[in-house]
Amino acid sequence: MKKIILAAVVVLAATFTMSAQQYHVVTSVESIVPNGLGRSRIINALEDKDYKEFTSVQTEDDNTRNKSKRNEIRVKNFEETKLLNFYNIGGIRFQNIAANDALITSMINDMVSNGWELAFVVSGVESEGGKGDGQGIFITRYIFKK
Repeated sequence: MKKIILAAVVVLAATFTMSAQQYHVVTSVESIVPNGLGRSRIINALEDKDYKEFTSVQTEDDNTRNKSKRNEIRVKNFEETKLLNFYNIGGIRFQNIAANDALITSMINDMVSNGWELAFVVSGVESEGGKGDGQGIFITRYIFKK
């Protein structure tokens, strides 16, 4: 009887462990800087960080600023895959967009083949802010879950 109860507890514990979801974020940054001067990449962190280590709680009684050190937050182990910029000297370059799509598709397919499921995709743009700005990126976060 004890063996049956022990086996049931082990199976139950394994079920809870298997149902816990993991998430992983991969980011693509594609330059929309004119004349092809920007940098475009897929960034994939290869180390984990616990956000709680770098979080402070602000209250009415204690509003001490967060003193986390940047070098402790920074991730030094990551994959960086070169992408092509949207623009070159001649303007928008559709071949570059197609090449980036092929690389991003390859990355997604690799993640899926390693047991990850693409759960969410979130994107945003910081475009040129007027005359003389010359800055801009298109950023996409691919959120995978297991």
